[in-house]
Amino acid sequence: MSDLLLDINLQQVPDSYLAGAWRVAHRVVNRADPASALAQATSLVLSDELQLQAPLLSETGSWAVQRDELLNRPYLRLNFPTEEMRALVTRLRRTADGARSQLNLYFSSGLEMQLDRP
Repeated sequence: MSDLLLDINLQQVPDSYLAGAWRVAHRVVNRADPASALAQATSLVLSDELQLQAPLLSETGSWAVQRDELLNRPYLRLNFPTEEMRALVTRLRRTADGARSQLNLYFSSGLEMQLDRP
C-alpha cells in the first residue's frame, strides 16, 4: 500500500482516529516550559487512559475529545494528576488503509507537536 498521507477533514473526523499509540516526531516549544513532561515526551498513548512517556518519567491520566460549537473543530483535553492541558488538533493525515497516521497538535502554552503512528 502507498505511504501517501491524505488530509482528513477535522470537522468530520471520528474521535477513534485520534486514539492509539503515537510517537513524538517533532516539537516546537515556543513559550512553553521546556522542562514540562509534555515538552519532553517521546510518546503518547491514547487508549482507555492516557499514557505519556518521557526520558526520565512516565505519567498516566485521562483524555477526551471536545469540539467547539461553532466550527466543530476537535480539541484534545489531556488530564494528568498535576495538570490539565488542551490542544487544538490542527492537522490529521492518514494513509488510505489507515496503517500510518500523522497528528499535529497546538497547545495553549505555545507547544506544537507532530505525532506519528506507524
